[in-house]
Amino acid sequence: MKYNQSALVLHSGGQDSTTCLFWALKHFEQVRTLCITYGQRHALEVEVAKKIAENAGVAFQLLDANLISKLADNSLTNHTIAMDSDKPADSYPNTFVPGRNLLFLTFAAVIARSHGIRNIVTGVSQADYSGYPDCRDTFIRSANTTLNLAMDEQFIIHTPLMWLSKADTWALADELGVFDLVRNQTLTCYNGIVADGCGHCPACKLRKTGLDEYLRSKAK
Repeated sequence: MKYNQSALVLHSGGQDSTTCLFWALKHFEQVRTLCITYGQRHALEVEVAKKIAENAGVAFQLLDANLISKLADNSLTNHTIAMDSDKPADSYPNTFVPGRNLLFLTFAAVIARSHGIRNIVTGVSQADYSGYPDCRDTFIRSANTTLNLAMDEQFIIHTPLMWLSKADTWALADELGVFDLVRNQTLTCYNGIVADGCGHCPACKLRKTGLDEYLRSKAK
């Protein structure tokens, strides 16, 4: 069922946000995307996100938030820092960008409001969140309340992947009819390689583990 409403999707061109884009297209009558640059390792994801949005027939907006890269050191925005291959036992992986999702959601809410949109869709997941605190359900609910109070609005932040494993996310993409698109056209790799990626960075490992698990379950 489609709601008689519109939605803004935070879209990076990766597996999760692209799956969320097509989830939004299924559930909302009008959809637009917001892609944010923040000094990340590669700019190719912007081109990927734009192409996917255009092919899906939805509006694409690019926001330059490069200031984020100047606020704290992390391996996604500082190329001199070697990327953690695994999550440290006693800390966050150094791919964690402090405050990123809070800022992203704030920017999205301001832009959504200017378009009369009250539904914001983001691809965060607590079930498969790599140790990032700003991907947890408690954070999203708190941010949702804060944004509503800050702007005197009634935004709803939708998180279709919140309780899905990476294998479940592949299953959702298949259910939405975009499995091949997500597998072959999205950019999840931290090293900027489309589709299956480099195979070595944390994002690629997570993606491949989920894909292999889903394909095994589908073959049974």
